[in-house]
Amino acid sequence: MTKSELIEKLSDGHELLNKKEAETVVNLIFDGIEGALSDGDRVEIRGFGSFSVREREAREARNPKSGELVKIPSRRTPFFKTGKELRERVDA
Repeated sequence: MTKSELIEKLSDGHELLNKKEAETVVNLIFDGIEGALSDGDRVEIRGFGSFSVREREAREARNPKSGELVKIPSRRTPFFKTGKELRERVDA
């Protein structure tokens, strides 16, 4: 499902929301999650899952084309862990 399909489904499911309002709601939710993760916070949506930030350590890797060693700096990456209810629904 793409973001535009999500907006379409949200606006079709509620007669009080038009597409523009549904797009605003979806953008507000995504911006809120993005902002919290940028600040290093954790976002938990009960029954769905949680978003957090993980620190990846610096490491050395090889360029597959030349075989040369390349240093990869440490970085922070977003991580999503599914909730129990979502796992059970997908597994059913």
